[in-house]
Amino acid sequence: KRKKLPTMSTSSSSTAPGDVGDELCCVDTPALLLFMDSLERNIQTMKRTLEPFPNTALRPHGKAHKCAEIAQLQLAAGAQGICCQKLCEAEAFVQAGILDILLTNEVVGHKKLQRLAQLLKSGAKVQVLADATAHVQGYAALAEEHALDITVLIEVNVGQGRCGIDPIAHDLLVQLAKSITAHPRLHFGGLHCYQGALQHVRSHAERRGKVREVAECSRQCRDVLVQAGIAVPVVTGGGTGTYLLECEAGVHTECQPGSYLFMDADYGRNLRPDGDFVCDFEHSLYVLTTVVSCSESRLVVDAGLKAVSLDSGVPLVCDMQRQLLPALTFVNGGDEHGVLQGSPQVCAKFKVGDTLLLVPGHCDPTVNMHDWFVCVRERRVQHVWRVAGRSPGL
Repeated sequence: KRKKLPTMSTSSSSTAPGDVGDELCCVDTPALLLFMDSLERNIQTMKRTLEPFPNTALRPHGKAHKCAEIAQLQLAAGAQGICCQKLCEAEAFVQAGILDILLTNEVVGHKKLQRLAQLLKSGAKVQVLADATAHVQGYAALAEEHALDITVLIEVNVGQGRCGIDPIAHDLLVQLAKSITAHPRLHFGGLHCYQGALQHVRSHAERRGKVREVAECSRQCRDVLVQAGIAVPVVTGGGTGTYLLECEAGVHTECQPGSYLFMDADYGRNLRPDGDFVCDFEHSLYVLTTVVSCSESRLVVDAGLKAVSLDSGVPLVCDMQRQLLPALTFVNGGDEHGVLQGSPQVCAKFKVGDTLLLVPGHCDPTVNMHDWFVCVRERRVQHVWRVAGRSPGL
């Protein structure tokens, strides 16, 4: 008789590394720390920088945080809605009562379309993207099946080389827009014109020049539709690295920055017009890690590939006062470990059990590795917020 295999407990995956009221020194590691003072200042800085551009609304991208509590802070500061990249993010936000969502993606497949229908039935306004008739046909069939109204924006490939209709294929653009407006339950919401590859162009002058190309491409697509008798209520796009440049160009009516909340190491390498590093937004997101082994020229910490993303470069190393430690360099140590390389004189200053802070190279995928934000104020845990929308991208 075959033996029944034991069931593995999954309780550890839902256990937060800290509790409200804990001192920072009591938080287990690795943990995703969010310093609330810096987060709040970043939210207010975004609001202030957009004041000269009243015709450009803020719709921040929730894929950066996937957390309803953070989205509520953004909405309270004037955001008109939230962007999501995946249905799982939208579902988490709608469940928390956040109902104005732009899903900056095409929804493909029966199961995903049915999940979209459930979101719309709940009373949420979830807008979606299309760049082909197959997408429009899928939305139309869903609208008929469930008696739903669906707002669809056309995604334009303004240089990303990913999804999006060819911006010079004006006939196809008009044809696609007319296929949306022809259906009684589909509504044309405008154009999605986002160029993610520009977010980390280091030179400000080069970044500005390339954004002007995006704006001109977006303008031409908008004007082609208007000339064809199709109103374009929204042109949306722009990210943390370029949103002010899109605002200056005057074509986009919405901007979608997301990483400004956290400011990862990669964004911190962008340059201002004067050639210095950008500094409008502060680092607020860190991975707390513990030294588990020491040797003459290296420290080993308990944050590896499962705790911090390396796709946009290695994290920066900071002390517990959030001061940069440039003499220590993070090196990939595998799934569960990071290696901090330094001189014998530097490494001798640390011992097993010491804690350090890592500034992620890329905040979005780092957040997606964690179940919880441990929110800190004055070195004590003020909130523990779930990363409710995390998943491999369902």
